[in-house]
Amino acid sequence: MKPIVVLPNPILTTSAKMVTVFDKKLALLVTDMKNSLIATRNPKGVGLAAPQIGQPWRVFVTRPKVTDSIRVFINPKIVHTSSILTDGIAERDNKLEGCLSIPKIWGMVKRATSLTLTYQDEAGKAHEEKFGGFLATIIQHETDHVNGILFTHRVLEQKDLPAGRHGKLYQAGQDETGKEILEEITLK
Repeated sequence: MKPIVVLPNPILTTSAKMVTVFDKKLALLVTDMKNSLIATRNPKGVGLAAPQIGQPWRVFVTRPKVTDSIRVFINPKIVHTSSILTDGIAERDNKLEGCLSIPKIWGMVKRATSLTLTYQDEAGKAHEEKFGGFLATIIQHETDHVNGILFTHRVLEQKDLPAGRHGKLYQAGQDETGKEILEEITLK
């Protein structure tokens, strides 16, 4: 298990390198990523990109639910997205997106409801697959990571969308009773 890298580490905003060698080093990286994802708590992670553990490679893993198997995506490229966008995370009551590398910060991100992804598996075999729902959201978030783009960038890009939570960032806080709440962050 490797610790999660957090902002302001520049690896998080740098485009990652293509994987060209599928060897024991890559297998070790994938094992480290899986173990790091499993170990996440508060919040429980649903995806993790190699830059988030300090490795500059185009690799990410996903696990939408703790009962799901962890999937590995190497050299991912989104080749098609639906024109229909989510209004935040559709399958959740709290529609806000977060990131293990930006702890306790949340924001609303519109993303494609479905996509087609090309990627390689751990043996280097090429795949093209369609994804929808929450997994499509995770894949877009993690593909952004390997491209050096953070979800906070997406939130701010979307600030001109209709009223609501779009274009706003929130931080975890507590009310008078100690209950966790989200407080809007004022951007200058």
